[in-house]
Amino acid sequence: MKELVELIAKALVDNPDKVQVFQLDGEQTSILELKVAPEDLGKVIGKQGRNAQAIRIILGAAGMKLKKRFNLEIIEKE
Repeated sequence: MKELVELIAKALVDNPDKVQVFQLDGEQTSILELKVAPEDLGKVIGKQGRNAQAIRIILGAAGMKLKKRFNLEIIEKE
């Protein structure tokens, strides 16, 4: 899942080398923390949060297959 979020984020931003994804695993839930360059934050979130919501929907659908829940957190601070 980490690679999936990283691939999507790199396609959206202008600085793909600054995209970082950290995965914190729990028993039933994993948290994916996405960190991008400050100038690319708006591109990842999108208008009215549509890009971020789309990524979360993809994670939810993929998580159903793995019987695990994934949460996406977009980190705003360096």
